[in-house]
Amino acid sequence: MKKIVDYRKLLGVAENAELQELKSVYRGLMKTWHPDKFQDSAESKLEAEEKSKTIIEAYHFLVSIAPETRDQTFGDYTLTTTTSNIADFEYRSQVLKVSFLDGNEYEYFDVPKAVYTKLINSDSPGRFARRHIYNEYVYRSVSKLVAIT
Repeated sequence: MKKIVDYRKLLGVAENAELQELKSVYRGLMKTWHPDKFQDSAESKLEAEEKSKTIIEAYHFLVSIAPETRDQTFGDYTLTTTTSNIADFEYRSQVLKVSFLDGNEYEYFDVPKAVYTKLINSDSPGRFARRHIYNEYVYRSVSKLVAIT
């Protein structure tokens, strides 16, 4: 997904970056782009504010899809995807957002339109998702965004 690639490029980290590396890079970038360092002109301070907001967003997003984060929440994820039915789902720009009856919501990234079409047309969306979506795509919890320090 373009968002993942762009955020990794912004932070300058590889696909297999661990949480400690993400945190270290994030702190370094925030020291460089903190708005308080740009007091000389309003324009440069505004640019630094925008850049720091983007860095923060990228960091939190990459932490939410990091393997360590998914490993920590895998038990809850498995429980939800195996025992709870789908309440609703929506698809936008190759991102499939699934809401479950137990209140959890997950986003799945890089889901092809053809897979979404098959999900819609399937007799049992839950069974289709268990077989073709839940363990096939990068996902993150939207309802319980977890920050690991």
